[in-house]
Amino acid sequence: MTIANLPAIRACRPAWNKGRVVGQKRPLLPKQVWAIRVRLELAENFRDLALFNNAIDSKLRGCDIVKLNVADVYAAGQVKERASIIQSKTRKPVRFELTEGTRASLATWLEQPMMIGSEFLWPGRFHERLHISTRQYARLVRDWVSSIDLEPSSYGTHSMRRTKVAHIYRKTDNLRAVQLLLGHTKMDSTVRYLGVELEDALAIAEAI
Repeated sequence: MTIANLPAIRACRPAWNKGRVVGQKRPLLPKQVWAIRVRLELAENFRDLALFNNAIDSKLRGCDIVKLNVADVYAAGQVKERASIIQSKTRKPVRFELTEGTRASLATWLEQPMMIGSEFLWPGRFHERLHISTRQYARLVRDWVSSIDLEPSSYGTHSMRRTKVAHIYRKTDNLRAVQLLLGHTKMDSTVRYLGVELEDALAIAEAI
């Protein structure tokens, strides 16, 4: 039986990663964190300033950040110094600290009119959406890094999660502390997440 020669089928749509920087997103440097904070403060963007500070301190995934409740960070008429939530991915609790600057920005945000009666810390702008979406959070991160002339494709929501722990590891070399702060169940996950082996290898190469 003869087989007809059919024309090759070609994809009509371009690859999803065409023109994008894929792989791990960079953490922000301390000077970049302060630059973004200053711009948000000058713009009196209380929501974004509180969200940015909270994202850096909490080291949470985007899916957990957007679902935070007011009660998670606020009790007895003041913002908590430490908070605890159940992670969506692992279903295990993780604790995080709220520094003085973050507490101040959260307190200012909670006093805004749109927060009256809101259950969620980052309410959506539409009635059918109770809180902001992870896609909206990603757009906000892109706007933040673009505001200080960084390449948006090199940064993402995981940049917020990695920023503080990357700095902690550089200062202390304490992987166990980083594992606990990120809520990882395995040390291997923390090593891969930070890119520790690669960073150590590059440091050794640069020193020789």
